[in-house]
Amino acid sequence: MADSRAIVIGAGHIGIACASYLRRDGFDVTVIDRSTIGGACSHANCGFLVPSHVLPLTTPDAIWTGIKSVFQPQAAFRVKPQLRAALYRWMFEFGRRCTKRQMLRTGAVLNEILTASMLEFKKLLANPALQCEWQGNGMLFVFREDASLDEFGRMDAMLTDEFGLSARRIPGHELVEFEPALLDGLAGAYYYDGDSHLRPDRLNAAWSGQLRKDGVNFVEHCGVDAVETLNGKITGLLTSNGKMSADQYVFAAGAWSSDFADSLGCNIPVEPGKGYSVTMTQPEIMPSYPLLIPEKHIGVTPFDTGYRIASMMEFAGFDDSIPRARIQQLKDSAKPYLKHPAGPLEENAWYGWRPMTWDSLPIIGRVPGLSNAVLATGHNMLGLSLAPFTGKAVADLLAERATDLPMDALAPERFL
Repeated sequence: MADSRAIVIGAGHIGIACASYLRRDGFDVTVIDRSTIGGACSHANCGFLVPSHVLPLTTPDAIWTGIKSVFQPQAAFRVKPQLRAALYRWMFEFGRRCTKRQMLRTGAVLNEILTASMLEFKKLLANPALQCEWQGNGMLFVFREDASLDEFGRMDAMLTDEFGLSARRIPGHELVEFEPALLDGLAGAYYYDGDSHLRPDRLNAAWSGQLRKDGVNFVEHCGVDAVETLNGKITGLLTSNGKMSADQYVFAAGAWSSDFADSLGCNIPVEPGKGYSVTMTQPEIMPSYPLLIPEKHIGVTPFDTGYRIASMMEFAGFDDSIPRARIQQLKDSAKPYLKHPAGPLEENAWYGWRPMTWDSLPIIGRVPGLSNAVLATGHNMLGLSLAPFTGKAVADLLAERATDLPMDALAPERFL
């Protein structure tokens, strides 16, 4: 591929990863983005690398949670009523998949690709140039109520039986000794030692910076106005910076991917799932471990250079507001669990739109009917965790290298 050119549309975690593996294969790579490198959903997320997250959002109880959210504006998971047929088609298809059988089938695929991605991450993070505050000390799932802890225990047993994943149960009376930042009196926690975390903006900056040195061209504030095709191939992109052309095109546009459905001639059912985070200076007592608090649907991430609380899931279209109530809700949700739930100085309040598919699986594969176009999108809440796998998968597709991973389950053809 030494003389082949590739354009990657999108410079988030996925686009950067695709550029990295394509450059390794000898492609002359240009990455374009409508905004900035590593912006949007890739900028201020939790930074979790989570091979434990094999269960999809399409769980049997997800439908009822969504229905209730319509009447609860402050619900952590909320569907805002909208006059958009695409959203209700998406919700219908999502609901059809909320069965235990489908959950386990999807979980098996996620388990394989998350495992593969973590192997790639270990190679990637061995590079001393990629300083991103990575810590591989696991993750705590923390509970206040005994009933919630027991319910999670049943899920953990299922994960062990079905996927070979298991966690250490830490009873409440041992929890503060394990993590002194937590309050006394909590029910307990489950500890997944295979999870880890990093600071995503630092990874984006270091990785893209290294790729620039390796010859990758990044073009920011470059929107795609049209895709030109002829005889089953893309011949060029009409962009805000003029016409661009290449031999191969990778569409890694995240939550905006459905904008390309008509021009690529395929269904791309990606909906924006809005999340929030607040980044602060370090509290007096910092957690040693990243925390997930399922009872409040939040994640807490301790960085070397800060402290973050994040989550929420709003299906509200491309709403770009940051309601102060949502940021306060994040802070308040941590209070029943942490001795010092907030840092003394708020540095950044943020939102991002996750690219959500109705079957909880990413879309990775050649575009049907176009021989030189690949989709790499729809990673739901696992974009960071799945970035190296996706980059390698895209490079393997273009090189026609064989793989034993379940790529058919991720292919765009499943939406035909």
